[in-house]
Parts: sequence; structure tokens; C-alpha cells
Amino acid sequence: MFFFKKCVVALSINIALISSGFACTTLLAGNEATTDGSVFVARSADSDALKAQHFVIHPAQKNQTGVYSTKAHNGANDFSYPLPKNSLRYTTVPNWKTQLHGATGFNELGVGVSGTESIFASPKALAVDPYVEDKGITEDDIPDILLSQAKTAREAVALLGNIIETHGAGEGFGVAVVDEREVWYLETGSGHQWMAQRVPNDKYFATGNQGRLQQYDAKDPNVMGSKNLIEFATEKGLYNPKTDGEFNFSKAYTRDDERDRTYNDPRVWTIQKIFNPSVNQDVSAGRQFPVLLTPEKKLSLDDVKAVLRNHYDGTKHDPYSNGLNGKEPWRPISVFRTYESHVMQVRPWLPKEIGEVTYVGLGMADLTAFVPYYSGLQAYPQNYAQGTDKADSDSIYWKYRKLQTLVMTDYPKLAPIVKKAYHDWEINVADEQKAMESKYLKMAKTDKAGADKMLNEFNLRVMADAEKLTENLTNEIFTLRTKDIQSDIFFANAAKKD
Repeated sequence: MFFFKKCVVALSINIALISSGFACTTLLAGNEATTDGSVFVARSADSDALKAQHFVIHPAQKNQTGVYSTKAHNGANDFSYPLPKNSLRYTTVPNWKTQLHGATGFNELGVGVSGTESIFASPKALAVDPYVEDKGITEDDIPDILLSQAKTAREAVALLGNIIETHGAGEGFGVAVVDEREVWYLETGSGHQWMAQRVPNDKYFATGNQGRLQQYDAKDPNVMGSKNLIEFATEKGLYNPKTDGEFNFSKAYTRDDERDRTYNDPRVWTIQKIFNPSVNQDVSAGRQFPVLLTPEKKLSLDDVKAVLRNHYDGTKHDPYSNGLNGKEPWRPISVFRTYESHVMQVRPWLPKEIGEVTYVGLGMADLTAFVPYYSGLQAYPQNYAQGTDKADSDSIYWKYRKLQTLVMTDYPKLAPIVKKAYHDWEINVADEQKAMESKYLKMAKTDKAGADKMLNEFNLRVMADAEKLTENLTNEIFTLRTKDIQSDIFFANAAKKD
């Protein structure tokens, strides 16, 4: 039986979580680059396996006064910003300690945010325009600030850009923003400089912890940036028009060194190789990789989920299948310390209630179920708002994480069992979703309240099924490990009778 409660942001007295500075992989795809016309925003959030996630619905607020304060939530720093007079309803998936850094969410108008990708300005750029670490905006704040008030993706990007210019960025980050018409990606270049680019409808964009945006034209409606982006770079010696040729944002502002060659570049190289197998490029070429590509074969939802689960499967760089190898130089997309991955799907031809779906995989993407959460979902079960940095028996996060931890004790033997079970479950749920969505469209014409009720009952049942499957898999894997360990240390007497 479910016990429900509407979750709102709660103040915490706990010590702030330090923002992760070594994590995440992002994949964005326009609607003409996908098999069914969907827009996809996908990202893995990688930091700490002990970072339990909560699911939160922030109700709309009227006649607000005062300021949003990171410090009041024991967040990363002392950033503050005026609250919107009327705040929109929106969802987030935040960290358990602060209820900040919401990872992914949609607001009631259909604007979605995935943030953030940790990226790094060059030492030269930071020397002339350092991060505003004490009061600048960070990944803790971005989802709540943007989703509470932005009416379009373009408006959200402009708002975030203005905050970076006026308040400063407290760290380097990349942020994806989507609505029913556009998907954008914004990157910081330094404490107050930034650039954003709209992903063309027929292209996809992939990145992993590095500045990837390059060409900037202030007259291009598909590009935005700080007011003095090129002028500042020229004045401070980050860009020389006479010797450097056309302005390149990444080259002028962001870090590009030996750390990228094994930690970041292989992930982007792998994604581009998956979707454009005929493109041959040196994995160490890094920033020479195309920023945007038209896929040779259009992307499906399953393709995008497979990217988030990728760990160089079947190659010599796979750090799991041939014995755990934490010293593998190529950092994979799917790592154990991923605390959640998500695929945000936007289908503008459908009502927002069913047209916007976020598939969230808690914990390690390779060993989890991507469960659909419709924007029409009105409340979460109580255990979706539970969980800390210590394992428990109730929180939804720890149910997935405990299974993953157990599987990693013998990945070659146990992972195939779990992966097949989740794969079969996802196929079955996809069929059920099609039937439910068709029913919703018919019901909503004459009985919108009844259609919404049916949608919620369906979504909650799917969530419960995934939870039950995870519990059953955990027991199955425990049984297998018990047999294995007993076999190794049986200590039978000669007659083997006791």
C-alpha cells in the first residue's frame, strides 16, 4: 500500500554537500534526429554512491516576497536571488541533505532543466575572471531558480546568463534546457562569461566534463552569450583576432589539457562513434571532434538509455566485465558512483501530462531500471522522499543501490541477470505506456479528471512494479552469493554428512 505526501523544499540543518566537480555526461538530440520526433535531454549525474536522491514536487506559490537563499538550505555557498512573485509548479530530484541541486525537472509550462555538467575554465581565463565561489550561482541553485519562473527554454537560458553576468558563476558548469520547441545548452567560460547554443532539429550534441561550444555569432538567433564575450577575451589576451582566426569559445575560455585525453574525450568519442560509425577520428583529438552531428541512424529512447549505460562494453577498456579495474585510464559513462541518470523526453504533439516524461535510473545506470515519470504525476510515494548517506530498507534510492553494490561483488556472473530482468521489464512497460497514452487521449476529450486519475494510477503502479522487481532481484542475487560463498568455504568432514 502507498502512503502519499506532496513534497516541498524543506530547510535542512545538515552540513552542505560540496558540489561535485568531477562528473557527468550529457547527450541532447533534436526532434528530427530521433525515430519518433521526440526531443531528448539525457545526463548521468556522477559524484558519490552515498548521495541518496529524493523526488520533490514544488507547488505553485502566489504573492511571494523575499529571496531564494542557498545558505538557508545549507547549500554550497551564500548565493541569493529574489523570489518570483508567483512561482510555477515544478519538479526536481535533489540531494537528500539540502534538497538542492535538483538534477532534472519540468515546470507546469513545459520547461525542463538538466543540470549540471561540471566543466572547467582555463587557468588563464580564471586568472582574469575567477569564479565567484562565495556568492555566485552553482548547480545547487540552477533548477530551482529557472524552473520556478521560466516560461520558455530561451527565457531560462537568458535568465541564467544574466545571473552569471551580474552575480557570477560559483563554479564551471554546463546546463541543458528544453521546451516543446527548442533544446539549448549553456556553458560558463569564466566567472562572468558564458555562451549558449540551440541544438538544431536534425543534430545531436554530446559532452563529458569539458567546454564543447565553439562558434559564436551575436547576430545568430540560435546562439546567446555574455554581452562582451569576444571583447573581454580580446582585451584580456584570451583571444587574438590576428593570430587565432575565427573566435572559438572553447579555445578562448575553457580548459583543454592531458586530463581531457583519458577522462573526458573517450566518452564523447564513443557517443559519436555509436551514432556516426563512419566518422573516423583519433580518440585523443578532443576538441577537434564535431560539436554537433547528424546521426547516421536516428536515435530512439532505447539508444539514449544505452548511452547512459555504456562502459566500453566488450572492449579492453571495460572496467567491470573482466574483474573490477578502478585504474582503467578511460573513464566510462556508466560509473558506480553515478547517483542518478535521466532521459527527459518531450513530445509536443501530446498533452504535457503525457508528452513530457522523465525516465530516471537511480544509482549506477548499467544496473538500474529507467522508470518513467510523467509530468501529469501528482504525488510520489513517501519512500521517494526518504534516504540519507546510510543504507536503509525503505528509501527508493537505497533499494536500487543495495542491489547494485551486491552485483558488483561478481559483475561477470551477476550483472547479466539484473540487466536482462530490467531490459525485459522496460520493454513490457513501453508497450503498456503506448496503451495507456492512447487511452488517456480518448478519455481526456470528455473526462479530463478521469484521464488524469487513470494516468496517476498507471504511473504509480509502474513505479511499484519496478520497486518490487528490484526487491526480488536483490533476494535472488543474495541467494546466489550465499551459495557461492558456502561452496568456497564449506568445511565438510570426510563423510560430508555434517
